[in-house]
Amino acid sequence: MTASLPLRKLGSSSLEVFPLALGGNVFGWTADEKTSFAVLDAYAAAGGNFVDTADSYSAWVEGNSGGESETIIGKWIASRGNRDQVVVATKVSQHPEFKGLSAANIKAAADASLRRLGTDHIDLYYTHFDQPEVPVEEIIGALDELVRAGKVRHIAASNIGADRLRESLEFSDREGLARYVALQPHYNLVSRDTYEGPLQDLAAREGLGAVPYFALASGFLTGKYRPGTEVDSPRAEGAAKHLASERGQRVLTVLDEVAAAHDVPVATVALAWLAAQPTVVAPIASARTLDQLPALLGLADLRLTQDELDRLTDASA
Repeated sequence: MTASLPLRKLGSSSLEVFPLALGGNVFGWTADEKTSFAVLDAYAAAGGNFVDTADSYSAWVEGNSGGESETIIGKWIASRGNRDQVVVATKVSQHPEFKGLSAANIKAAADASLRRLGTDHIDLYYTHFDQPEVPVEEIIGALDELVRAGKVRHIAASNIGADRLRESLEFSDREGLARYVALQPHYNLVSRDTYEGPLQDLAAREGLGAVPYFALASGFLTGKYRPGTEVDSPRAEGAAKHLASERGQRVLTVLDEVAAAHDVPVATVALAWLAAQPTVVAPIASARTLDQLPALLGLADLRLTQDELDRLTDASA
């Protein structure tokens, strides 16, 4: 793996990103600060430059209050002096102290994220979960203010429906305000329904880049979950449900065959399928240990044949 791998343009933005976004949800949760630094260092050494987090990570852990992931990423950037080499993506709406998408909350939450990240700008700022009761005019208006103030470079949306996305884009265009450049949908080989269809079609038509989360289906698509095996992981329950489905079994069978043909881990194949889908720029995957990282990074070097892509698509139908 070299640091000269081609970067991918993120939608209509000025951002160029590595084909794998490193998920920061584990930082301050299942990965302590020292391990998080080691994972971030190894990712950057492989040419990685796209780190994804949220202001709420990891408020669900006992003793945490939210923002732990941003704080760790901020400390890492400060200690490595590499702010200009890293595309930092974070999100607003779910922090316990900054809930929702009111204009006032968006602006206050952004300032809090900037403090934790130890930076004067966020490269990509997502609305984490849409709130249909808040007018798109209020949301886009607040995000536009952040862009004009130089606190945010580009804006994006996660967990949003096609109608609300269309409404948001139309308002931005009509008023000449900041416009979403990317989407973060729940999308992977065993969860295709949320994104494929109207939302993906709209993203393609409007030039938005997709950065899917749960790219490995909570670990199921790493291949470590098999009938009769027990996996010690906080995500085991989420992954196990796919094991009980016929689709999950079909997908694992084809993943095994394709992985064997290329002599790569199953996870690498699952990520390569996702990266090859229309509109997808960079799947998000996280590593709570250094050992987990090579299978994720292998995505950048693996090119599946059309036949392999088709077989995986058919198995996951």
